[in-house]
Amino acid sequence: MINRNPYIANLKAGYLFPEIAKRRREYAAAHPEAKIISLGVGNTTEPILPHINAGLAEGAKRLGTVEGYSGYQDEGLPELREKISKVFYRGKFAIDEIFISDGAKCDIGRLQILFGAGTKIAVQDPSYPVYVDGSVLAGAAGGWENNGYTGITYLPCTADNNFFPNMELIQPDSLIYFCSPNNPTGAVSNRDQLSTLVKAAIEKGCIIIFDAAYSEFIRDPSLPKTIFEIDKADQCAIEVNSFSKPAGFTGVRLGWSVVPKALLYSGGESVNKDWGRIMGTIFNGASNIAQAGGLAALNDEGLKEMRTLTDFYLTNAKLIRDTLQKLGINCIGGDNSPYIWAHFPGRDSWEVFSEILEKCQVVTTPGAGFGPAGQNFVRFSAFGHKEDVEEACKRITSLLS
Repeated sequence: MINRNPYIANLKAGYLFPEIAKRRREYAAAHPEAKIISLGVGNTTEPILPHINAGLAEGAKRLGTVEGYSGYQDEGLPELREKISKVFYRGKFAIDEIFISDGAKCDIGRLQILFGAGTKIAVQDPSYPVYVDGSVLAGAAGGWENNGYTGITYLPCTADNNFFPNMELIQPDSLIYFCSPNNPTGAVSNRDQLSTLVKAAIEKGCIIIFDAAYSEFIRDPSLPKTIFEIDKADQCAIEVNSFSKPAGFTGVRLGWSVVPKALLYSGGESVNKDWGRIMGTIFNGASNIAQAGGLAALNDEGLKEMRTLTDFYLTNAKLIRDTLQKLGINCIGGDNSPYIWAHFPGRDSWEVFSEILEKCQVVTTPGAGFGPAGQNFVRFSAFGHKEDVEEACKRITSLLS
């Protein structure tokens, strides 16, 4: 018989969010009368707004006509790639530097195939779990020692360093996973910080995988919404982004990656060409219906709707953050991000998760699930119906006041 893939065996725990879902189901089974409210998983809850939804519907309708039918679109519709360049990058990139996909998380997994086993990895700590788990599956994480993988350099992001890591910790020739606005902390890196990151990457021969999935929540105009606002970033960075949160496409599935032609391996080979080869080999392109919705999202009316939707979730975030701060809980995020990172000093984060679930019937996310530096923290998500968020805040106030 075929042996089990040893890289799968190297995974040390179940993926965070299915574990949370499992604990929620167990609690619900034991307390069928409870009305459980989720402020945990970052899944959108509000309907897709009318103009963008009409774009999806029209895209589906066109496929039922001879004139409008289309098949495979491996790299994505040219007009969508051109629109993404214009709207998000001021036309900086040609369409063959932009690859349409089924979401940022999926691109992150495929990028790990691109760079392969044995690649040195650096991740923010805490960070979105797929950066670490995906590296393990790709054979790039090494063995498990002292509560971490030997092939991964963890870059602590704490209040002591303003949630921006020490660049001296990054080893040369590493793949650096970096997310801003950050999931889970909600921290947003400023221009000077990202300039420091780009400088370090170039000096150390590293490549940055920059996850900008929450960039449309940034309201402070001084904060960069893309790594490519930083000089020379096209020489050291790949950016992934998504329509999931700003357009409500978590179930529709549409994202993109930007791989500049200026980005080269140590031997001078093109990363862009290799990425095109990977995408053409194991991916047949995003849904044509989803891409029609993406085009609708990027015209003037669609951009207004995305602003409306992100404003809605930011209003939720402010309510959660204000509630926690009134209770004396230190937290960040919730201003330019839909996540609030709340500190419970000396407390195990899974214990805090359980207490809030059992006493408030509110689901959160334990910080320890995002990495060692997440211990003593809990993440609150602003993705929820307004009335549910208001009710959850009342329950939490009753518990913690």
